[in-house]
Amino acid sequence: MEMPARKTATLNLRIDPGLKEALRDAADREHRSVANMVEFLIRQHCDTVGIVIPEQAEIFGDDDG
Repeated sequence: MEMPARKTATLNLRIDPGLKEALRDAADREHRSVANMVEFLIRQHCDTVGIVIPEQAEIFGDDDG
């Protein structure tokens, strides 16, 4: 069964160059893209502090997502 395409949102931000380099290093060590590493870290933090991440269907009103 093929997975439906997921919608994505763009996030533009400025961070300290040292943090950016550390993020690249962390992503490389985990064999992830930088974007995927940021998403992973956000999900991990939300799980730790009890923030529920809404499903795409809740955000976009999809009936099949």
